[in-house]
Amino acid sequence: MEIGLLNPHVIKILTSARKEDTIIGISKRINLSYGWTNKWVNELIKEGVFKEKWRGIILQEDNKTYQKILKFIKDIKDVRFYYSVLNLFGIEYCFTKTDAVYVWTEGRYNIARYKRFYPIFIKINESDYPIFLEYCRKLGLSINSKEGIFYSPEVLKRVKAVKRHGFFVEPLDETIKFMQKNIYNFQPALEMIQETSGRKLGIKYREAS
Repeated sequence: MEIGLLNPHVIKILTSARKEDTIIGISKRINLSYGWTNKWVNELIKEGVFKEKWRGIILQEDNKTYQKILKFIKDIKDVRFYYSVLNLFGIEYCFTKTDAVYVWTEGRYNIARYKRFYPIFIKINESDYPIFLEYCRKLGLSINSKEGIFYSPEVLKRVKAVKRHGFFVEPLDETIKFMQKNIYNFQPALEMIQETSGRKLGIKYREAS
């Protein structure tokens, strides 16, 4: 394997690639121009990672170069990887519950999670769930585990989401309802939302100065 292949573009391409795929499909998922995606896919074709098919490509999962790069990707995954990699799957999802709170409070409020037990709460379209499972299998990402970092998915007919800071998250109104339902855990977060959004939620948590 040429060392030049181990670059951010190739890593994103191989993270996002499906067993049978197209260059334009990968280009859209990884948000890279068709020209650059085409360049690196063709380099990977030369290495035997992909095999050309009429109007598409087929991933050669037994290829040694692919296995080496995939091992590198698996070895670097951490909490941040679990969050960022979702955008490469090409699925409709959104963060919910504690993760929606985390996004809407600009990362200022997180609760009851640590390295040894870190569930990531997401909603996924029912039609996209098999694709999600396939990516998790490929990348060694855990689902509904009892320890470590893992996804805790809720599968719905149709996910309602808004985009915020590059991620998809359930609408603020839904997140506020969740926090109000679990007020003793999220009262400080509600105050943050009240301050940043200008909404009158009737929250008085901090001691009066």
